[in-house]
Amino acid sequence: MQRVDQFLDYMASHPNAKIRYHASDMVLNVHSDASYLTAPKARSRASGHFFLGSLPKDGCPIRLNGAILTNCTILKCVAASAAEAELGALFLNAIEAKIMRLTLEEIGHPQPPTPIHCDNSTAVGICSNTIKRQRSRAMNMRYFWLLCHQAQKMFNIKYHPGQENLGDYASKHHNGAHHRRVRPFYLHTDQSPRLLPRAARPSERRGCVRTRDTPYVSRTPLPRIIPA
Repeated sequence: MQRVDQFLDYMASHPNAKIRYHASDMVLNVHSDASYLTAPKARSRASGHFFLGSLPKDGCPIRLNGAILTNCTILKCVAASAAEAELGALFLNAIEAKIMRLTLEEIGHPQPPTPIHCDNSTAVGICSNTIKRQRSRAMNMRYFWLLCHQAQKMFNIKYHPGQENLGDYASKHHNGAHHRRVRPFYLHTDQSPRLLPRAARPSERRGCVRTRDTPYVSRTPLPRIIPA
């Protein structure tokens, strides 16, 4: 009954939820994230945000589009570290992405290596084979399926700061104010942006509170939208 009441409250508050799709290059984009040890019984949450857009370019804003899939689940295996939880989320999202890649190619939209955003540098280093793996051998063996597909150039798993990761929202609990603030990024409203600005990397701050103009706020995912 508690979940039913929550659902009915949501429907009463947002009766006209819409998703708008724009013409794009039909390139599959995936934002992957995990929330370590935030579920009962020491489990971790995994989430993914899938949309069709353009191939991201370093230094350029990310062109947004309506979501075609939002993945939100709890990892069956108990993760021993945040990196393992992120690898588990990458594994689940990559499985879905592989199916979508084949579907898009069959309907006439050839796919480059699918860009997958991840905000954990250790997980990205393991997938790209730039980290020497020693203690990571204790991680679930199935997760290393990602290395094979990365080497086959089916995926392009890269590090992106968590502030510009749209998969972060579905992996955590939030208060009502945060739900209202990020709503334009996931559903269509009059304030929905078309571009997602790049967030500053930790190396760009170099101990300073703020080194350049940015719409992002510390410890807050996604940029703030100024009401019109």
